[in-house]
Amino acid sequence: MKHILIFLFFFLLSLSFAQNYNFNTIDDINILLNDSFFKRCQIGIDVYNLTKKEVVFKHNEKLLFRPASNMKILTTATALYFLGPEFDFKTEIKTDGEIKDSVLKGDLYFIGGFDPDFTTNDLDTMILSLKQQGIKKIDGNLYADISNMDSLFWGNGWMWDDDPYSDFPYMTPLIINDACVKVIVSPGNIGEKANVQIIPDVDFFKFENEIVTVDNDTTDLTVSRNWIERSDSLILKGGFYVNAKSDTTKINIVNSTQYFLALAKKSLRKNKITFSGECKIVKSPNNIKTLVIKERPFSQVIVNLNKTSDNLSAEMTLRALAFAMEKKPASAKKGIKWVDSLITLVGLNPKDYRIVDGSGVSHYNLVSVELLDEVLIYMYRYYPELFKVLYNSFPIAGVDGTLKSRMKNTAAYNNVHAKTGTLSGVSSLSGYLNSKNGDLISFSINTQNFVGSASRAREYQDRICEILANLEFK
Repeated sequence: MKHILIFLFFFLLSLSFAQNYNFNTIDDINILLNDSFFKRCQIGIDVYNLTKKEVVFKHNEKLLFRPASNMKILTTATALYFLGPEFDFKTEIKTDGEIKDSVLKGDLYFIGGFDPDFTTNDLDTMILSLKQQGIKKIDGNLYADISNMDSLFWGNGWMWDDDPYSDFPYMTPLIINDACVKVIVSPGNIGEKANVQIIPDVDFFKFENEIVTVDNDTTDLTVSRNWIERSDSLILKGGFYVNAKSDTTKINIVNSTQYFLALAKKSLRKNKITFSGECKIVKSPNNIKTLVIKERPFSQVIVNLNKTSDNLSAEMTLRALAFAMEKKPASAKKGIKWVDSLITLVGLNPKDYRIVDGSGVSHYNLVSVELLDEVLIYMYRYYPELFKVLYNSFPIAGVDGTLKSRMKNTAAYNNVHAKTGTLSGVSSLSGYLNSKNGDLISFSINTQNFVGSASRAREYQDRICEILANLEFK
């Protein structure tokens, strides 16, 4: 009798959805949700058939969840809509002087344009361009102009103990190398100091190498910086096993603008451009001449942003949006106004949600799976070209990005294109997949308030995607 009642419960529940669905599949999802795991945590699911224009499945779709990195869907969709994929992030070198007899008599200004993927190689290319313009000496100073952005280096609600991890960079519009440094440690001779390499090697960081090469596999190695005092002084101590492979640690940088200037000074020296002036942060004067521009389209930035779930790229995109639409100084708050505008366009009320950053790092964010799915539906339905860019930027199950190791040997493999999201007690997945008969499905899943690893929540997400990928619509 008990088994009959359970069957009737799921059968009646399935009748609330469209009549053409494979009820065994719907039953499978409901059986998953009846697992004891969900007695102590919550899950929201919103699934829609874009081809048939029909609702597939809804469960707690209006419940508010912390989106984690699914927040990046809202940020990138908003940027695609209001800026377009060809919007350029610009890093500029300008001057208030003139070039006479191979000497630039004046100052150089490096002006940040929120490019999250700007690297030392890009900087070297720009400095090489100065050399090719005939500059052999700079009779002036190097200035960094970061006035395009407000002074808030972290997002609202970011955690103090996330410092000094590379996923939580100190933000500035003049980014280089992800506002991070790499420290590579390799063994030396037993009893002697281990080898330490700073990448890129620049005279900026203060440190004393106290790492000793040892003959046992110790666990007391520390490669960090003095984050408690917000200093860029590195902390290198402990033991490093003589037979261990090299260890690479990526650390965020507090004074990332000064770091940029230090690398610029080194690049000038490498290109044999003489310079002996000062390096400072100032606001550039009006009407100064542009010498070099490095441009990077959003169509490139969005790929790394979503594939690897890059927090810096998301936050810089939000601020670039604010700068383009509101002018300087850009801020997260100004950018979020345009995210709210997209929410209104999809037919929902932005006042029903709380959004405070662009990456989803903050635990203050609150959105629903309904909202995320409606944005996915909106991009597909009304802006097919933008949809293609968004779709192609998502990780592919079992293939690349943050989904590279998931859903292999299932119908979801190389099928699901979706954005992942993980915070303490939060796991989310939203995107697109094709059903067995080829219909395109949009979906959003969020599991919240569980204890421990997110692996179990991910297993349920993967199972739901597999169920949907095996679904045949009439």
